[in-house]
Amino acid sequence: MFLDFIHTPLIVFLVIVAPLWLIIHYSTRWRSTRALSADDEKILADLWESVPKMEGRIKNLERILDAEVPHWREQL
Repeated sequence: MFLDFIHTPLIVFLVIVAPLWLIIHYSTRWRSTRALSADDEKILADLWESVPKMEGRIKNLERILDAEVPHWREQL
């Protein structure tokens, strides 16, 4: 008797409610992760600011290597 009472609502839940619940849950999760967080934006800005410094350092290192080891690029 109890199983007959539970059988129909269980089927309705599994066929209609559970799939809708999963779709709504993961769509809201996807929307929230699509945007950058404040920490991510700060890290990205810091990296963007450090790019010119790194480019300058790389150019200086290449200039030093060109002066001291003329054919270092061919060894790579």
